[in-house]
Amino acid sequence: MKITVRLFAGLRERAGISSLELEDVARVSDVWPRLGLGDEEPPGLLYAVNREYVSSDQELADGDEVALIPPVSGGSFRLVDGPLDTAAVLREVESPDAGAIASFVGTVRRRSRERDVLHLDYEAFEEMAEEMLARLGAELTDRHGLTAVAIHHRLGRVEIGEASVVIAVSAAHRAAALDACREAIETLKSTIPLWKKEVYAGGEEWIGRGS
Repeated sequence: MKITVRLFAGLRERAGISSLELEDVARVSDVWPRLGLGDEEPPGLLYAVNREYVSSDQELADGDEVALIPPVSGGSFRLVDGPLDTAAVLREVESPDAGAIASFVGTVRRRSRERDVLHLDYEAFEEMAEEMLARLGAELTDRHGLTAVAIHHRLGRVEIGEASVVIAVSAAHRAAALDACREAIETLKSTIPLWKKEVYAGGEEWIGRGS
């Protein structure tokens, strides 16, 4: 059995090659020891098989392509109790390699579905949500060739007018930055295990995943 391994960014530079073929590799977890890049995997390393993210115990088949996705540099993925610092999120993605920074700030509005909102409450499956945000950052970086990504999301009570989420991405060109920023918020709203409760005059209601 033969597979193709692809390396990116710092891993590509360490190995001195962007791809190689390996034989007799049964699982994804068997790939790293065969690369000769050190005994320990880099923290946050992700694997994709045939362009789909997988766990390290994924079984491999002949002809599979295994991509090693290093951690996203220059960004952070945080769930925050307390006000978000928009300027700080933007600073996290600044880079001399970036020609554009795109950002999105989601704020709590006073009216929602013809009701007067008093405030929002956010809850998350925190361990899973932070891991999925980091994975989203890696996916966006790979797909759009980004320089850096940062996503901060509020937890707990958020007042009218306050920011509930701040997303910033940087890239060499504005089109990539703008496209990635839009994709980030749309994916976050549909897939990340975050829930909000709308508290309005006369009642309250949980509104599924997303912001």
